[in-house]
Amino acid sequence: MEEKLLPKEKNKLRKPVVEKMRRDRINSSIEQLKLLLEKEFQRHQPNSKLEKADILEMTVSYLKQQSQLQDQKTFIHKNPEQDFNSGYLRCLKEAMHFLSYYEPKKETQVQLIKHFCKAQLGADASYSP
Repeated sequence: MEEKLLPKEKNKLRKPVVEKMRRDRINSSIEQLKLLLEKEFQRHQPNSKLEKADILEMTVSYLKQQSQLQDQKTFIHKNPEQDFNSGYLRCLKEAMHFLSYYEPKKETQVQLIKHFCKAQLGADASYSP
C-alpha cells in the first residue's frame, strides 16, 4: 500500500535538497571568483589558504579598485573642446526652441544663428589646450 505524503511533509523532505543545491551554487561561484582573481589573491596572500569570506572580501576590494581606475581614466580622457562644443550646441538648441515659442521674424532667427556660429568659431580659434 502506497503512503501519500502531505504537502507539509513533502516540503520537509525537499528542503534539505534545495538547500544543498543553493550551497553548491554559492560554492561554485566562489570557486570561479577564486580562479578569475587568482593572481590578485597571490599578490595579497601568497601562501595562505583562502576562506570563502576572504575570497568575497578581496573580490569586492578588487572590483572597487577597478571601478576607481575606470573613473580616473574617464576623467583623464575627457576632451574639453568636445565638451565645450556639445554644450554650445545644446545651448543653441535651447535658445532656438525658446525663440520658436515667440515666433520672431524668420530673418531674426537667421541672424541669431549666424551670430552663434561666428561666436562659436571665434571661441574655437581662441581655445588653446
